[in-house]
Amino acid sequence: MNILSRFLESLQNNDARKSFCIRDQYYTYHQFAQVISGVRYRIKSGLNETRNNVAIVANDDIETYASIFALWLEGKAYIPISEHTPADRIRYILNETNCTTILNSEVGFNLDTFETIGTSGARREILDLDPTSFDEERLAYVLFTSGSTGMPKGVPITFKNLTALFTAMDTQKEHQIQTNDKCLQMFELTFDFSVVTTLYPLLYGACLYTIPKDQIKYFYIYKLIIEKKLTYLVMVPSVIHYLKPYFSEINAVDVRYCCFGAAPLDETIATDWERCVPNATLYNSYGPTEFTVTTSYYAFNDNAEHRTVNGVISLGKPLDGVVAIICNDLEEIVPLGTTGELCLAGAQLTSGYWNNPNKNEQSFFTKELNGKMLTFYKTGDLCIQDQEGYIMFVGRKDFQVKIRGYRVELSEIEFHAKEITSGLNLMAIDFLNNLKNTEIGLVIEGNQFDTKLITNELKKRLPDYMIPTKIIFAAAFPLNANGKVDRKVVREFFE
Repeated sequence: MNILSRFLESLQNNDARKSFCIRDQYYTYHQFAQVISGVRYRIKSGLNETRNNVAIVANDDIETYASIFALWLEGKAYIPISEHTPADRIRYILNETNCTTILNSEVGFNLDTFETIGTSGARREILDLDPTSFDEERLAYVLFTSGSTGMPKGVPITFKNLTALFTAMDTQKEHQIQTNDKCLQMFELTFDFSVVTTLYPLLYGACLYTIPKDQIKYFYIYKLIIEKKLTYLVMVPSVIHYLKPYFSEINAVDVRYCCFGAAPLDETIATDWERCVPNATLYNSYGPTEFTVTTSYYAFNDNAEHRTVNGVISLGKPLDGVVAIICNDLEEIVPLGTTGELCLAGAQLTSGYWNNPNKNEQSFFTKELNGKMLTFYKTGDLCIQDQEGYIMFVGRKDFQVKIRGYRVELSEIEFHAKEITSGLNLMAIDFLNNLKNTEIGLVIEGNQFDTKLITNELKKRLPDYMIPTKIIFAAAFPLNANGKVDRKVVREFFE
């Protein structure tokens, strides 16, 4: 059964059950179906039928979540955008995807030349849930990630990709959700993890608990875990770094499942967090946006020696249907225990970056394996695979980092900073703050000057998570024995 059919079946089977808790207000599956029908009515009334891609402003309300399914029922794909993203960047994304219409549940966000359809208050007593048509090869969504050229790159995902993901997850019973689960949904829709944390609970009739935009995220999560007695958690590791000062007060006995992802997970803090959720099984997950969110899991074993490299928990073993190999620069498979680049193939893989043949040529390759020609994606992650098939994360091959779970190309920040400073020699670098969360610093070679202009201009061009939190100056960049800038020494400037 395809994903959309499974969702519609869940709507029908769980009619009276709670589907969402948003700002302490509950919505049943029947009420959610009414909102979907209401949003769909507005789409039919206001959208040009020839437009297949429609933007959704990533708000935290029932109408925004309903917009995803209303578009799918109409045979459209969604393009999530954030109101905090600079307008020029949003225009680029919408123009790239030939998107002329934006669905928005709130007032105050308008983009010239783009039509906005308001969804606030959309409800229909008479349900309209029959799909216009369905094709597994059809686009479900397009997400844009940081790009090294100064512009974001689009990752299109089809329903076939989604079906492959959830079919693989269904085969591993330990990840399955129960109808009485209370599931955390902490991610903005522009972040690929939101696909799993939104859609997967709804397929099983569970209830999602979301985070309002105006709240301090980690503190609100803490509140939900304790007050709402959440049972199923999917989080980025930075959340527990922020919660660490409160670990002695947390005894979340209702949590039965806790999974981390989107950034390296440190063994020490994960072990400390285990004591806060004594009845939960902990997992570390891994997966790039290009491979539909999740490709592997690692399960913690109580009182066992965890598999780690440099204190970072293993990425685990691939899901069913995922082919994972470790390659050298010649795209040759390296021996077990040897560091190389993790490359992935399988039905979850995107067809390629949106309108970006040059990047596709760099990032994808075909290789015969076990008598089959497969298309592999180069993740850029340096890894080791051990004798038992577990994958260990070693580091990044390029200058891409994870900030709050989002992938960031440091070269994109450098590109814009150099434009703003008329070509000054500078470097963006990732560093750990006192809470062991990753931040971005900018080092400028030369004499000091007021950096407010740089910060203000970057805010006009880049999302907030890409703005350097510290800008410092260096008389000259340190060089290594090969005459290259020594990034390790530069990083020490921020310690």
